[in-house]
Order: sequence, then C-alpha cells, then structure tokens
Amino acid sequence: MLPGLMQRTVQGYFSEAKWLKEGYIPTFEEYISLAAETSAVELITSVAFLGMDDIATKEDFNWISTNPKIINAARLIGRLMGDIGSHKFEQKRGHIPSAVECYMKQHGVSEEEAVEAIMEHVANAWTDVNEEMLKPTAISMSLLERVLNYSRVAHILYKDGYDAFTEAYKLKDQVVLLLKDPVPLQE
Repeated sequence: MLPGLMQRTVQGYFSEAKWLKEGYIPTFEEYISLAAETSAVELITSVAFLGMDDIATKEDFNWISTNPKIINAARLIGRLMGDIGSHKFEQKRGHIPSAVECYMKQHGVSEEEAVEAIMEHVANAWTDVNEEMLKPTAISMSLLERVLNYSRVAHILYKDGYDAFTEAYKLKDQVVLLLKDPVPLQE
C-alpha cells in the first residue's frame, strides 16, 4: 500500500513539474484535483499509523485508500491553507500557480477575493472533519485523531496568511507560550 501511495504522490509532483515547464495555469478544480495527490495526506497518515502497530490494523490501512471524507477534508485544509500562506513567496522563486492564482485567473477576481473564496472551502473542509470526528467509524478514534492533528498543524502553520513552515521563526510566540504555560498531558 505505501509504495502505491508514494507512487501516486510522485506522479502528482511530475504533473506539477509539467505545468511549471509549460507555463500552464490550471482551473481551480484541476488544481485541487492534483493537489489532493501531492498533499500526501494519505501517505503521511499511513506512516503515522505504522507507528501505532498495537492499534492500527490492515483494515485501517485499507480504510485510508477508500477516499474517506476526513482524508479529503485534510487534503483541502493542508493544501489551501498552505497556498494562501506561501503563494507570494513561491511565485517569486518560480513555482506552479497556487490555488490563489488559479482561482484569480479562472474567476477574474482580486487576490483578496480569491483568498476569501478559498477560505470558504477551508471552512467547509473543517465542517467535514468535525462531522467525521463526531460519528462512529470503522476505525478507532486514536487513528482519526492523527488525521485531525494533521489538519490542525496545517492550519496553524499557515494561519493569518503566513508561511510558518518555510519561516519557522513565525511560530516563536506559540512555542514560548507552550513552554511558559505547558499544556498538561493526559495519561
């Protein structure tokens, strides 16, 4: 399963490289479709499950490949938040168009309007994550929490339109708060 997920991710990167080379700006929907593959959420989730061998079963790994709603939502949150936070920097260094540029071109809107519309997609994705966390599933809550935590991290790294993945110093205040007022761990 993991080799197949890795292969799909790499094939997605190859398609993005072709877009860049050709100067192609896809529609927002085309972009989102490919971004779902290159977000690597299924791959990251599978790797996280590997570390939980006492909990994760073969059925749980198979569940990931069934395209569950929560995985799709995590893809959108990660990719769209990342695009909003990093698109200006990425365009300066020569990168494929982000969701922001794709949306702007397709709909003929300003950057601000594109970001606003994309944030609606993010809000809808969060609704999907919350719904999936509240309803019983075939996999354990411990495993679902891995997908939830991926979404949380992506949201924090790119919230307020900045890219704390590339510029980690932007998380300094949050890290200081954790050290000053540590969050108690559950046992």
